[in-house]
Amino acid sequence: MAQLWGGRFTKETDKLVYRFNASISFDQKFFSQDIEGSIAHVIMLAKQGILTNQEKDAILKGLVEIRKDVEEGRLAITEEYEDIHSFVEANLIERIGDAGKKLHTGRSRNDQVAVDMRLHTRLEVLYVNELLKELLCTLLHIMEENIDTYMPGFTHLQKAQPVTLAHHVGAYFEMFKRDRSRLEDIYRRMNYCPLGAGALAGTTYPLDRNYTASILGFEGPTLNSMDSVSDRDYVIEFLSALSTIMMHLSRFCEEIIIWNSDEYRFVEIDDAYSTGSSIMPQKKNPDIAELVRGKTGRVYGALMSILTTMKGIPLAYNKDMQEDKELTFDAIDTVKGCLALFEGMVRTMKFRKDRMEKSAMKGFTNATDAADYLVGRGVPFRDAHGIIGRLVLYCIDKQCGIEDLSIEELKKISPVFEADVYEAVSLKTCVEKRLTLGAPGFNVMREVIGMHKEYLSKGWKHENEMFKDVTLIDDING
Repeated sequence: MAQLWGGRFTKETDKLVYRFNASISFDQKFFSQDIEGSIAHVIMLAKQGILTNQEKDAILKGLVEIRKDVEEGRLAITEEYEDIHSFVEANLIERIGDAGKKLHTGRSRNDQVAVDMRLHTRLEVLYVNELLKELLCTLLHIMEENIDTYMPGFTHLQKAQPVTLAHHVGAYFEMFKRDRSRLEDIYRRMNYCPLGAGALAGTTYPLDRNYTASILGFEGPTLNSMDSVSDRDYVIEFLSALSTIMMHLSRFCEEIIIWNSDEYRFVEIDDAYSTGSSIMPQKKNPDIAELVRGKTGRVYGALMSILTTMKGIPLAYNKDMQEDKELTFDAIDTVKGCLALFEGMVRTMKFRKDRMEKSAMKGFTNATDAADYLVGRGVPFRDAHGIIGRLVLYCIDKQCGIEDLSIEELKKISPVFEADVYEAVSLKTCVEKRLTLGAPGFNVMREVIGMHKEYLSKGWKHENEMFKDVTLIDDING
C-alpha cells in the first residue's frame, strides 16, 4: 500500500480501513490536473531558489514522462496507491530518485487536492458551456425556420392564446442563455488558486503564490489559507447550475413527450433517438427525452449530497470533504451526456406544422383577441369579457369555433360585431399584432433572433480558453 505518510504510525493500516479511506478509484479522474499543479509548483520552487535548476529539470522531465506513459497506456493507475497524488509521487521517485522526494516541498495534500479539483471543475465548466452554446445554435436555427409556424400557447396545460413555434422555442433559448451566464459567473468567482495554502496555515518556505496562480491561469491566489483548503462553494455552485440546466432540459423533454403523443402529434422524433416495444410493434417511444427527464433527479441528488456533507464541517480540512468528488464527477458526466443527446434529438426532430396550426385553431385561443376587437369598438373590457364568454358557450354547444359562426350569429350575441371580425380573430392577425418586444409577432421575433445571433457571436470572456486550459506540458515539450 503506497502512502505519503506513515512515520507517525507503528503498524500498517487495516486493509478494510485503507480501502475505505483511499480515493484513487475516483480522484484519478484529475490525473492531468495533478501533473499540471505539480509542474507549476516545481517551476515556482526553482524560481524562488528552493530547488536547483537541475532538480527542477529532472522533476519536470519525470512528470512529463509519467503523464505520457499513462496517456499512451504504458503505465496503469492502480489501487495499490491511496490517491492520485501518491501515485504520481511514488512513480516520480522511482524514476528520478531523491530529487523526486522534493516535489512535495512547501505544499500539503490539502492544497494539492484543492487546486486539482479547481482545475478540473474549471475545465468542466468550459465544456458544459460549449455544449450549451451548441444547443443554443440549434434552437436558434429552429426559431429562424418557424417564425410563422402557428401553435397553441398553454397555461395550466389548457390552450390559451396562439403563438409560434419560434416563440415557444425562444423561451427555452432564454433559459439556456441564463444557464451560460451562471457558468460564466461561477468561473469568474472560482478562478483563484489555493496552491501554497499548505495544510491550513501556509508554509515557512518563501513561495511566490502570485506566480503559481499566473502559471495555472488563475486570476490570483486565494487570500486565506484555511478557507483555501476547505472551500467547496464552487462545487456547490456548479452542481446548482447543473441542476438548473437539467431542470430546463427536463421541462423541454416533458413537452416533447407530450407533443410526441398520438393525441398531439406535433413532432416526429428521429428513429435514431427513439426505441420500440418488445411486445407492441406499433410503439415508437421517446426514450431519450424520458431518460433526460429521469436523470435530472440524479443530478439533484449530487447537489443535495455535497450540501449535506459541507453543512457541519468545522475549519479547516476534514476527510468528509473527500465526498465532494464521486457524485460531482457523475453529475458532470450526466449533464454533458444529456446535453449532447438532447441537442441531437432536437436537431433531427421533425415538426408537424399542420398539426400545430390545426390545434391552435381549436380551443378558442383567439377568444382574447375577440374581446380586444370589441374593446376597440368602445365596449368596456369587463363587458367584452362577458360577451365573449357567452359566445364561447354558444360555440361549445354548436361544436364549432368563433371564426365558424356567421355574422348574424355573432350579432345576436353582440351587435358590435362586423364582418372584419373574421380577420381580427384569424391566427395570422392574432400573432402578427402582438408587437411588443418579447411577443410572438413576426417583426419583433426577427428583432430578437438578431439579438440572439449577436449574443452567440460574442460568447463570454473565458469561452476561448476551453482548449487552452491545460498547457504546461506542451510548453515544456515545445
